[in-house]
Amino acid sequence: MKSVRIVEQLAVFIANRPGTLAAMCDALAEEKINIYGLTISDTVDHAAVRMVVSDTRRAIALLEARGVLVLESEVLMIENDNRPGSLSQIAVVLSKVKVNIEYAYLATMPSSKRGLLLLRVSDVDKALKVLQRLVSNP
Repeated sequence: MKSVRIVEQLAVFIANRPGTLAAMCDALAEEKINIYGLTISDTVDHAAVRMVVSDTRRAIALLEARGVLVLESEVLMIENDNRPGSLSQIAVVLSKVKVNIEYAYLATMPSSKRGLLLLRVSDVDKALKVLQRLVSNP
């Protein structure tokens, strides 16, 4: 694991129909707001988009001005090694200190040395502290 920090994640609720996600992404791109991580859960009539962006405050203002419901929460953003066992190591360390992983999303190209992992945990401060030790003493 290379680095770990607490970041703000946005939960954005949009209509579940073609073009809605594209319009949201276009609006962010026009404002030069980069999306670092994104996952979507769908229901019949709406989609819950969870994402971490380069400028949380501006993204919230932009989306709310368009009438979109946006909620914030803290998550861990971890730059981790792209190798078997990386996530297992993190999960084991967190379980030993009784921190639950509520959900996670990650991605990397097969040829990449590192990937980006986003974790929602039951105690973000405790998780950060224990994972920072892991970064310091690999």
